[in-house]
Amino acid sequence: MADVIKIWVKYEPNTDIGSLVREAHQNAIDKGWYEEPRSFPEMLALMHSELSEALEDHRDGRGLTEIYFDGNKPCGIPIELADVVIRIFDACGHLGIDLERAIRVKMGYNATRPRRHGGKVL
Repeated sequence: MADVIKIWVKYEPNTDIGSLVREAHQNAIDKGWYEEPRSFPEMLALMHSELSEALEDHRDGRGLTEIYFDGNKPCGIPIELADVVIRIFDACGHLGIDLERAIRVKMGYNATRPRRHGGKVL
């Protein structure tokens, strides 16, 4: 677990999203995940698989904020949600999507919407 903690320490809390996108994508390249071309549907399926793993942890009774370890591997709902974000960062890095700009545009738009817009229950 000490190795995992050393890895955590290298991250700065105020790192911009663009830097995290580049880092996540470069790590995926370095680990060989782009030796064969990846399709956009495959990338979406991988994002979804991480959400499914979070759901499985929830169904297994794990706490929403619980991080546990399987050997040195961090596990739990927060870790699976982090994996979703990392998959999104990687895809955006590969596809050339400016995620930080997209987030700011969408949040700006959301701020202009009426309360509980769309009339949906959920």
